[in-house]
Amino acid sequence: MAKKEDYRERALKILPWICAKCGREFQGKKLYQLTVHHKDHNHDNNPPDGSNWELLCLYCHDNEHSRSLEAQWQNGADSSAEKDEAATHTPFAGLEKLLHGDG
Repeated sequence: MAKKEDYRERALKILPWICAKCGREFQGKKLYQLTVHHKDHNHDNNPPDGSNWELLCLYCHDNEHSRSLEAQWQNGADSSAEKDEAATHTPFAGLEKLLHGDG
């Protein structure tokens, strides 16, 4: 298994220094803004040819992971208890009585 630094260095050697999503080019001091994104989201899958990687800028990388998490949540992959619990509080239960002076 390769360390993060190892596959990042390899990715920077074999891939163009361009964000695969927005197309911005990076060089010099701004090169740190390029991150290695694993296309299959498996950080242990690091083939020598880099076929599971793409370079994404920090913004596009965050967006990619946000979209992935949102898709998982919408498809029900998130099994958190908070999502499954129904709301039981009814904040406006007595509002009509208050508005009409019955309360």
